[in-house]
Amino acid sequence: MSPSRPLRAALALLALFLAFPAFAGGEAPITRPHLDQTKGAQSVTLHGRTYIDQGLVGTGKLPAGTVDFLGDTLGSFSSLQIAPGSWKRVGGHYEGILWTLPDRGRNDPAANLFFDYAARLERLRIRFAPKHGRVTLTPDGGLALRDYNGRPFTGADPGAGTLIERGITLPAPANGVGAGKVSIDAESLQFTRDGGFYVGDEYAANVYYFDKKGRLRGVIQPPAAIAPRRDGRPFFGSLQAPDSGRRNNQGVEGMSLSPDGRTLFVALQSALIQDSATGDAAGRTDIRVLVYDVRRTPTPARPIAHYVVQLPAYNDDGDGGAPNRTAAQSEIRALDGHRFLMLARDSAGLGAGKAPIVYKSILLVDLAGATNLAGTAYEIGPLSVLRDPAGTALRPDIVPADRVELVNMLNPVQLARFGLGIDALSEKWEAMDLVSVRDPRHPADYFLLVGNDNDFIARRCLMSGQPCDSDFDNDNRILVYRVRLPAPLR
Repeated sequence: MSPSRPLRAALALLALFLAFPAFAGGEAPITRPHLDQTKGAQSVTLHGRTYIDQGLVGTGKLPAGTVDFLGDTLGSFSSLQIAPGSWKRVGGHYEGILWTLPDRGRNDPAANLFFDYAARLERLRIRFAPKHGRVTLTPDGGLALRDYNGRPFTGADPGAGTLIERGITLPAPANGVGAGKVSIDAESLQFTRDGGFYVGDEYAANVYYFDKKGRLRGVIQPPAAIAPRRDGRPFFGSLQAPDSGRRNNQGVEGMSLSPDGRTLFVALQSALIQDSATGDAAGRTDIRVLVYDVRRTPTPARPIAHYVVQLPAYNDDGDGGAPNRTAAQSEIRALDGHRFLMLARDSAGLGAGKAPIVYKSILLVDLAGATNLAGTAYEIGPLSVLRDPAGTALRPDIVPADRVELVNMLNPVQLARFGLGIDALSEKWEAMDLVSVRDPRHPADYFLLVGNDNDFIARRCLMSGQPCDSDFDNDNRILVYRVRLPAPLR
């Protein structure tokens, strides 16, 4: 006797839960667009602490065709941060200095097209008027980044090329565009209290430490398990896959210092090559998060902790089918020494040419209770954290971090208040920061700023003195949410 249709549906849903452990803890499989129709505040609890999403409270944009201080089209935000000490409340509005990080410049990897785009930070003045929900962004210069020898970086793909500076093997094109320069695909930014800053890289999965003038002063190299290798050698290019280590274009996408400045968190965008299940891209959910103690030196040699965080998986057609993609993480912001916010998203939206938009959310992650892999075989070599290469289950000796969704960005009700629809959201939301509301009645209230990476897509685009025009404008956009944490950040 064959099972009834309702029973078959129930069995199929059960199979999805069993197949994808990232759905543990009550999270439903993401098989259709993950929409939220909530008008007002909603709360979540993790490890006995309550967090409140008070909703979208502001938006703003910078036109896609904006030209930056070096004469190139301004393409942000792969990462952003309000300059420490600059955020202030002035009457009924807030203002500060916003530093943003563009990535490797306009490019088309499928056509092997790259520009010699010099790495930089963009400086903007930001003004936020909560009464009207209006964010105003004004370009205000920037900072060019230089390597150990004072030379500019390049965004060009290094291929198999390398060079050595201070005894460190770094990616660098051997010939052609950008030849002889250190290649960097900058994706994450974090300032230190003395004005220096870290930049996370996709090519080598390095974390570069710069002084406040933008000069390279140190490098945190990833453990052997994460460094990309091909045929037994370092391989930093993005056009051929390595045999182990970070996936192409899936390097140090998230990075954050704890509020006390003692701990640096470094998160890969999706699973390492050896941690990816065979089959479709839903098997890339198990990412590595490294934790460094930076109290004595800004560039420690080894992490003090190393964890697995499981990302959501989703169905990219949104038609109810089994998940076949991973919602890769694109930024983190630390709340203390073991908790952080993590932005996870699909690959649909303006700029991608793909519909529907299925998932874009900000998760709350707590590492307390997760298994520390620092110094183990999982870190010193390419041992997979998966029990079976054909499945997504972790080995029994590994407990992943706990997480819960805090903010669902796919909220048509809240977006509509600011004249936006879900279809107006671009593909790559990759930047995030927290700043205080500065309200003594609510000392644990923060504005959560979320920015997109527009990939330099503009009708009028200029890169290294050459046109790079697109058929449409993908504006740089900021969304502002208000959240209440269990206690003020310290």
